[in-house]
Amino acid sequence: MARKEVVVEEVARLMSNPKNIRNMGIVAHVDHGKTTLSDSLVARAGLISKELAGEQRVLDFDPQEQARGITIKAANISLGFTHVDGQEYLINLIDTPGHVDFGGHVTRAMRAVDGAVVVVDSVEGIMPQTETVLRQALKEKVRPVLFINKIDRLMNELKLDAKGMQDKFLKVMMGVNKLIEQYGPEEFKKDWMIEVQKGNVAFGSGFHKWALSAGTMKKFGISFKDMYDLCVAENHKELQTKAPLDEVILGMVVEHLPSPDQAQKYRIPVIWHGDKESVHGKAMLTCDPQGPATFMITAIQVDPHAGDVAVGRIYSGKLKKGSELYLASQFKSEKIQGVAIYMGPDRVLVNEAMPGNIVALVGLKEQYAGETLSEGEMTAFEQIKHHSEPVVTKSIEAKNPRDLAKLVDVLRKIGKEDPTLRVEINHETGEHLMSGMGELHLEIIEYKIKNERGVDITTSPPIVVYHETIVSEGPELEGKSPNKHNKFKLYVQPLEKSVQEAFVEGKITASMKGKDLADRLIEAGLPRDEAKKVLKISGENIFIDATKGVQYLQDIRELVVEAFEQAMKSGPLAKENCVGVKVLLTDANIHVDPAHRGPAQIIPAIRRPIYASMLHAGCVLQEPKQKLFVSTPTDYMSGIINLIQGRRGQVLNMTQEGEAMQIDSKVPVSAMFGFASEIRGASQGRAAWYYEYAGYEQLPKSLQNQVITEIRKRKGEPETPPTARDFVD
Repeated sequence: MARKEVVVEEVARLMSNPKNIRNMGIVAHVDHGKTTLSDSLVARAGLISKELAGEQRVLDFDPQEQARGITIKAANISLGFTHVDGQEYLINLIDTPGHVDFGGHVTRAMRAVDGAVVVVDSVEGIMPQTETVLRQALKEKVRPVLFINKIDRLMNELKLDAKGMQDKFLKVMMGVNKLIEQYGPEEFKKDWMIEVQKGNVAFGSGFHKWALSAGTMKKFGISFKDMYDLCVAENHKELQTKAPLDEVILGMVVEHLPSPDQAQKYRIPVIWHGDKESVHGKAMLTCDPQGPATFMITAIQVDPHAGDVAVGRIYSGKLKKGSELYLASQFKSEKIQGVAIYMGPDRVLVNEAMPGNIVALVGLKEQYAGETLSEGEMTAFEQIKHHSEPVVTKSIEAKNPRDLAKLVDVLRKIGKEDPTLRVEINHETGEHLMSGMGELHLEIIEYKIKNERGVDITTSPPIVVYHETIVSEGPELEGKSPNKHNKFKLYVQPLEKSVQEAFVEGKITASMKGKDLADRLIEAGLPRDEAKKVLKISGENIFIDATKGVQYLQDIRELVVEAFEQAMKSGPLAKENCVGVKVLLTDANIHVDPAHRGPAQIIPAIRRPIYASMLHAGCVLQEPKQKLFVSTPTDYMSGIINLIQGRRGQVLNMTQEGEAMQIDSKVPVSAMFGFASEIRGASQGRAAWYYEYAGYEQLPKSLQNQVITEIRKRKGEPETPPTARDFVD
C-alpha cells in the first residue's frame, strides 16, 4: 500500500476522537519560513523525504507559487502524529500566505482552526503582516504559539553572542505578548502569554530542520550554550538529530493548542450568534457527533472534474456521501456526493467525517466561502470579515470575442475561489472590471485566466478604486417621477463615525435583519428611532424610512430600495461607490394606480434627489492609503524619505537599530505604482519594504477636480461633474 493511503487510513481512524485533534494554521510575514516549516511536518508523516523537506515546498503546489517562491493560497493537509506520551494525535494543518495581497486566505483559514503557530524571522522580528494576521487570529479566539525561525542568521549575519541572541528572542516575545495583551480575549490573556518556561515558544532553523523549547532542552539534554556552539560550528546535523524540528513543533502544538471539544465552547459564541440552547447550538458547543451536522465553508477549490469543492470545518454531527444539508443563503437543501480530506495538492475520499475536523465536501452547487450548511435550518455563522478591501482595478477583455462567454464563466469561478476579488460587468460599456488587493494579486489572477483557464485576455493599466462620501447634512429635496404622479421627499446625512467603524469591523453586515440588526445599530450609536426603521443597508450606507402613514409605500418598497442601491453603487461625482451616507425618506405621495408607479417612474424619483442632496452636502472623493514600512541602511535614508514624500507620503515614525533604519509611513495607493523599481534605484537594492492596507482618507482638495475629471473621462461620462441643479426638477 502506498504511503499516502496509509496516512489517509491513519487520519480516518483518528478523526473520531476530538480530544486528540488539533486544528492549526501556520501564519507569518512573507518569507519568514512558514512553508519550509510545513515541509518538515509533512515529512514527519512520511509523505515526502526528510532530506527534501524545506526545499520541496510541498504545500506550494500551485505553479505560480513554485515560480515566484511565495505562498499565494492557503493549503490544507491532515497528518497523524504520535507524541512522546504514546498518544496518537490528528493534526489538521493549514499553511497560509504571508503576502499582504493574499491576506483574505489567512482570514478565512482562521475561521477553520483553533490554534496558530506564529513564525517570526529572528533577524527581521515582528513585521506588519505578522501583526495583522495575529490580530485576526486573536479576534477569532485562535490561540497562538510562537516559533522564532532562522536563528542561524543571528550568528552568521549579525555576529551576535549568546546574550545578544537572548535579547533578540526577548524582544520578539514581548512584541507578541503586547499584541495578545491588546487584542486577546480577556478571559485567556494570562494563559495565552508567550513565556519560555511555559514551553509555548520554540526557536530554531526551519531550513536546517531543528528547533528547541524549554521542555525539549531538558528532554534532549541540550543547553543554550550547546546550541550556540553547534550553530557557530555550523554543525546543524547534530542539532537535527538531537532536536528534530517536527518533533518539537508538533509537541508544542499538542501540548499548548486546544482540541476542538475545548475550543468550540468559547469560539462558537464568537462566530455564531444563534440560540445556544437550540439543538444546533448545544451540539456545536459540545462538538457532539450525535447532533445535527453543522458546517462552515472557509474556502472553495474549483476542480475541473468535480466542480466546486467546499473546504471547511465541521462543528457537530457526522457527514458522509448522501448527507442532505440546508444552505442558509439559498434557502434550499442539497445532497453531498462525497467527503474528502486534503493531502496538499491531492484530495482523498473518506467514508465519514466527524466533528472538529477540517474536510472537503464534493458535489454541492453554487457555493461560496462563508456559507453555512446544516442538517435542518439554523442561524447562519457570522460573515467572514476581511481586514482590507480591493483597492486596485483593471479592465479586462477577451482578445477573441468568441471567448466572451468563457471569460464570464472563468471570472465567476475565480471570484468564488477568492472572495477578496471583486468582479463587475459594466453593462453600459461591456467591459469587465476586476478589483483586487494590489498589483500582485491581479497579476496572479491574470496568469490563471490565461494559462490555467486558457482564455487570452487584454488588460488595462491598474486603476485605483475611490469612494464618494459627504461632509455635512444635505437639504430636504423633492424628487418627482417622470410622469409627475409620484413625489418623494428625502435628505442625506453623514453616517455616524461609530456606525461606520462597526461596518469596517464586521459587527454590522448587510445580511442582518430585524431586531438583531436594530440592536447592533443602536449599540454602534445610531439613534434608536432610526435603527428601528432601516429599509436597507448597501455597502456602508443606510436607508431609513422616516415617513408616517404614507399609502402604497409598502407596494413599491423593492423599487425604492433598488433606487437607493443604484445611487450608493454609483455616486454623483464620479460613479464610484459611496460610503458613510445615511439617506432619510421623510414623505411621499404615491399614485394609486400601479401602472403609474413602475421602475421607470420610481427609481429616478428617488435616485435624483439623493444625488442632489449629496452634492449640496459637500460630496468628496476618498482615496485608499497603505502603510509603508521600509528597512534600509542609514546611508540611503534621506533618498528614501524624499521618494516617499515625493509620492504624497507622510512619514509617521523612524527608528534606528544598528546600521538599519526603519521608516514607517502612509502613502496613497495611487502613488505606489512603479515604486519597486524606484526604491531599488534609491537604495542600490539594499532596502526591504512591506505595505499593508490602511483604509480610506479624503483626497486633498487640490486634487479633487483633477481626479474626478480623469475618472469621468475613463468611464465615458461628460468630463464636467454635475451640480445639484442637474438632478432637481
